[in-house]
Amino acid sequence: MNKLFRSLLNPDVGAVNHGPSLSRRGFLIGAAGAGITLAFYRPGLSFAQPEEVIENQTFEPTIWYQIENDGRIIVNIAEAEMGQHVGTALARIVADELEADWSKVELHHVDSDPKWGLMVTGGSWSVWQNFMPLSRAGAAGRQVLIEEGAKLLGVNVSQCRARNSEVIAGNRSISYAEIVQRGNMSRSFSEDELEKIQVKKPEDRRLIGQEAQALDIPDKTDGSSVYGIDANVENMVYGRPLIPPTRYGAKINSIDDSEAKNVEGYLQTIQLNDPTDTVPGWAVVIATSFYAASKAASKIKVDWTPGETANVSEQDILDRGLELIEKGDGGALVVNEEGVDDAFSNADSVLEEDYIAHTVLHFQLEPVNALAYQKDGIWEIHTGNQWQSLILPTLANALDVPENKVIMRTYMLGGGFGRRLNGDYAVPAALASKALNRPVKLVFTREDDARFDSVRSPAYQRVRMAFDAEGNPTGMEHHATAGWPTQVMVPGFMPAATNGEKYDPFAIQGAAHWYSVGAHRLRAISNDLANKTFRPGWLRSVGSGWVNWALESFMDQAARKAGKDPVEFRLALLKAEGKNAGEAPNSVGGASRQANVLRRVREISEWGQEMPADTGLGVATTYGQERNMPTWTACVAKVHVDRNTGKVTLQKLTLVTDAGTVVHPDGARAQVEGAALWGASMALHEGTVFEKGEVKDQNLNTYSPMRIRDVPEIEMEFVDSTELSVGLGEPATTVVGPAIGNAIFAAVGVRMTEIPIRREAVLAALKA
Repeated sequence: MNKLFRSLLNPDVGAVNHGPSLSRRGFLIGAAGAGITLAFYRPGLSFAQPEEVIENQTFEPTIWYQIENDGRIIVNIAEAEMGQHVGTALARIVADELEADWSKVELHHVDSDPKWGLMVTGGSWSVWQNFMPLSRAGAAGRQVLIEEGAKLLGVNVSQCRARNSEVIAGNRSISYAEIVQRGNMSRSFSEDELEKIQVKKPEDRRLIGQEAQALDIPDKTDGSSVYGIDANVENMVYGRPLIPPTRYGAKINSIDDSEAKNVEGYLQTIQLNDPTDTVPGWAVVIATSFYAASKAASKIKVDWTPGETANVSEQDILDRGLELIEKGDGGALVVNEEGVDDAFSNADSVLEEDYIAHTVLHFQLEPVNALAYQKDGIWEIHTGNQWQSLILPTLANALDVPENKVIMRTYMLGGGFGRRLNGDYAVPAALASKALNRPVKLVFTREDDARFDSVRSPAYQRVRMAFDAEGNPTGMEHHATAGWPTQVMVPGFMPAATNGEKYDPFAIQGAAHWYSVGAHRLRAISNDLANKTFRPGWLRSVGSGWVNWALESFMDQAARKAGKDPVEFRLALLKAEGKNAGEAPNSVGGASRQANVLRRVREISEWGQEMPADTGLGVATTYGQERNMPTWTACVAKVHVDRNTGKVTLQKLTLVTDAGTVVHPDGARAQVEGAALWGASMALHEGTVFEKGEVKDQNLNTYSPMRIRDVPEIEMEFVDSTELSVGLGEPATTVVGPAIGNAIFAAVGVRMTEIPIRREAVLAALKA
């Protein structure tokens, strides 16, 4: 397993550490071409001058930014841009500490290279992991610029300050551009010196937390942004995949392309031989245009022998999940406190409920695609991707070349939502290019994309709670089973549970709650039938989206059973004591901060007010995903239910979020809005099922995400905080679904336990 993967894992419920520690690296500043470069270097390497090291590339840096001779500041972004404006947020961190003129800041999205370290964009990690490293990089640059500026001005360093890309001493100043042109910028910082670099106090920040237009908006607005599907090279041909009826185990018996030969532009059909088993039983139709490839594909007859899951249905997968739960002796005990069994044995009463979450597709706007070819002994893969470090070894294996002979060129992503964390779609493009010995651009249709999607697995859960005679919880257990993406794609990323069993942290995060409920047990179980039927994927909020559906729906049921207001019931359990007290630097305040957002959402919503007939409010709260990176979020949903049709109309969402320091307010709002609407879409509108080993819905004529007409009023608020900046891309996704389900119960008294919540199910529950 990659050592960076290991360094990011934390035994605290599969949490992720705060990135590589700066104390393990040195820092250098040196001349590089027409400007200066600021970079971290690996310890233990000898070098003369930083600029010499940079020039000769005798190190493996994580390079953060460059200052050019004309004063432009170019911030290198190793994260994927898929609409979240991640580059702007990261650049604001650097520019604030550097005291840069924001109008001179530019972004550079980098290609894959070992020097960037672990390249992954997911888990709401980007700002969280990069905040302190980028802050220190900016502060180090400011320190050196002030020192050189003082020399050039002929004054003492103590007389100087930096502001707006200038070093100022009294009435005199010198620009960063001139300092770079004239100064001696060579510097290196030892580990001890690095630790002593002072970053700004929150009250001294000038850019972080202030409004600004995202730097990538102009290019996206005028169409100059380049996406993977735009990639184009000379002598390129197009490919469209022929996908077998099962994800694994299929074999091609014969291919009949006689009718396709009448299609103008059709060239041939290639049967792929994939040593990585990423695309078993695949063929690719090759043509001079995508239109020709797609038209020819419709005329080609392939005889397949399918794999063993050809007849598997959604219900089969759910039934297998229930079977695994009821066996009682399998899975990973992620949390297993003493006294759980005693709590249930001695309980005055017990509440138990089962919950189901159905299959969800990513259905990002831009279908997956990849352009592959070999140039000067290097394989170039042109595509949008979220986890280059994961797919590069697979591509190298597929092409039978060393990993350093493969590079992924970076493009904007027309939506990701976790689909492009799995770069499997690049493998057939590479194999086809190798077979043809020319560039191949493989483009998936909507149907191809749906059939090959790394879906969010159907999930089955059982939650139980023990109560004493006063209605207070004395014990709780939560059993959750689904297909595990990390087990299938990067098993080395799985930590060990309390019973020694490895588990997928991304299939259970969100369930290790901050409530004090007495003895607590949390069991995660891999659904082997799901793993065999499809390749489970990471989808926005991953397991947290479906585990929190069960957890927060159940907490509402528990409150009703105890005869208490759902908000008050939760507040009484958010005690911030023991394991729920929180700790520095990520979870300072613990459960008290979750209680705070819950109180605040009660204050700004209509909670407690009388509602019109068949209209109700529901509440839910979450810490987001990882206990080691909590983003405290609370939501009140307002719905109206039509008793005659079962239709649920979502009227309003009220959200309060504590994400620590908010770097880019406009981007933060967009993230929460997008996440909330995604959660609402998965709760009420979108979802599919497996039939005969494949997803039933394969295009937007039957797969129906939320439409614009269904978008509710949204009111949101961020807690003003100077605590560590944490993730914002996904937490709101996890809280909306259960808030809607709880609102339906408040409106008409029926408890929904499956998502998506179909009107037919609501109507049946009303009639029951």
